[in-house]
Amino acid sequence: MWKPEHRVAARRVGQRYESDLTDEEWMLVAPLIPPAKRGGGKRSVNIREVLNAIFYVLWTGCQWKALPKDLPPKSTAHWYLTLWNWDGTLERIHHVLYVAVREQQGREASPSAAIIDSQSAKAAPKGGLCLTRKAMTRARKSRAARGISSSIRSASC
Repeated sequence: MWKPEHRVAARRVGQRYESDLTDEEWMLVAPLIPPAKRGGGKRSVNIREVLNAIFYVLWTGCQWKALPKDLPPKSTAHWYLTLWNWDGTLERIHHVLYVAVREQQGREASPSAAIIDSQSAKAAPKGGLCLTRKAMTRARKSRAARGISSSIRSASC
């Protein structure tokens, strides 16, 4: 439960947007960003600003087209989000920031115990989701409802 002291600790003062990376966070995340592809032109986009745009959408819940004009274009930010989701960069960034926050709070880097109640275990899908993108998309109708033959196999994760 959020208490007033939690809100004070989570407040991000002195930045353009509350979702922007701090200098300390950027120092942790920057080495995890893959370099530009070889053979192409020099990367012209500021990667820190791309991350700030992605975090802005996640923080505010706004649509991509509602990104402020001082952040990179929605197409650029969304393209990097898709690329980093595919190549695992987002997972690495999440892990590094997660460990840093736990250590900052005086806890061990990885929790030693977890609590799962029977209701959560029943509700969880078997095998979990293989992509963040799948978790965010709406379920489709069954093959029978779409009129697709059941003899056609689909590739799973």
